[in-house]
Amino acid sequence: MKSKGVKFLVAILVIVVIIAAVLFAIKVVNNKDVVETGKEEKQGKTVVEIKEPQTFKGTDRPIAVMIDNHKDAMPQANISKAYAVYEIIVEGGETRLMALYKGQDLEKVGPIRSSRHYFLDYALENDAIYVHFGFSPQAKNDIAKLGVNNINGIYESEKDFWRVKDKYAPHNAVTNTKKILEIANRKDYRVTSDKESVLNYVGEEFDLDSNIIANTVTIPYSTSNTVKYEYDEDTKTYVRYSRGEKQVDWDTNKTVTTKNIIITFAKNTRLNDGENKDRQTLDNVKTLDGYYITNGKAIKIICEKTSRAGQTVYKDLNGKEIEVNDGNTFFQICPIDSKVKFEPGEAVAETTTNVIE
Repeated sequence: MKSKGVKFLVAILVIVVIIAAVLFAIKVVNNKDVVETGKEEKQGKTVVEIKEPQTFKGTDRPIAVMIDNHKDAMPQANISKAYAVYEIIVEGGETRLMALYKGQDLEKVGPIRSSRHYFLDYALENDAIYVHFGFSPQAKNDIAKLGVNNINGIYESEKDFWRVKDKYAPHNAVTNTKKILEIANRKDYRVTSDKESVLNYVGEEFDLDSNIIANTVTIPYSTSNTVKYEYDEDTKTYVRYSRGEKQVDWDTNKTVTTKNIIITFAKNTRLNDGENKDRQTLDNVKTLDGYYITNGKAIKIICEKTSRAGQTVYKDLNGKEIEVNDGNTFFQICPIDSKVKFEPGEAVAETTTNVIE
């Protein structure tokens, strides 16, 4: 009798173990169905689609192109196709742009202009092939010293970089991405990259939790050069203006827009390079104040860059790296005393500056 009782208990235990294993297996399968993406709902199971950001994907190495931003150079070609554009002050109160492309096949990029040494910092942090048409003495020295993979259009053939007739020199040098990659291969530059994006993109659209309404953003670089962005609520993007004129594409006449704007306040001073051309230098490798702007709102941020090649980390005032909406970004690295202004709708807001408490 005792032996039969033991056998019965063992049998019950085995059955319990089998039932537990089956229930666990069912739970695992159901959880898998929940997290897998791109599947339709089946047999009452909840399927959650996880949207991945598309702005920075693939293994194509970025290409950074110096773009002329003088009034005689406008409009420019395909700056809206760049995943990122950096705008920084240069001599004479002018600015220059550096447009970054990844995996793009573009028939025209430009007008292309000469390098300034502080743009190299942002080409390096994006692991980009750096494309320019000439350089300042400081930029020439730094390209060699830092080992920057660069393509100087002045040294290339007229088949690779050419001047167009609908603009005047020096505002008319152009190329395309196919030519850039051909030259990069001839120079034995790496054309793939596994470096992560500078920005922490997220796939799901979000709005900032902020009381700074940013339907209009005005960024003065100098007395003669002001950038402005107007928020388009229908497209959830910003329309870009320069010197009071809406910016459009050179060939398509399509409006230049951006999803995100990041402002960084950095001190610029005159560079003593022996040529007396008022070229500038930039005090940018440090912690700086700024703003992140998207979907009609802005938050104050800090911008931390610890070395010239090190990636800038953009954090909120609590020290957490900010999330960024999926889409292109204009980085406005402006003078430290620039009186940036936000306007909610048609009513002028209280002016905000670079002072972050």
